[in-house]
Amino acid sequence: MKKSKYVKHLAKLQIELAHLQESVQKTGQKVVVLFEGRDAAGKGGAIKTITAKLNPRVVRIVALTKPTEEETTQCYF
Repeated sequence: MKKSKYVKHLAKLQIELAHLQESVQKTGQKVVVLFEGRDAAGKGGAIKTITAKLNPRVVRIVALTKPTEEETTQCYF
């Protein structure tokens, strides 16, 4: 995908995400988005890009700790 097309598509998606955020705020609901990946997988860049247009007062980004040996053998969401 060409960069210009990607940027336009991303802008549309960010607008939709801002609408979702507004709706969630009005109804008092909560939304959890989980990114999972190995080191240097680009999670930080993806999270920054997605949350760039959101209201930082209501968006919280939390980095989870490395899973324990027992947790690595289990499926979790």
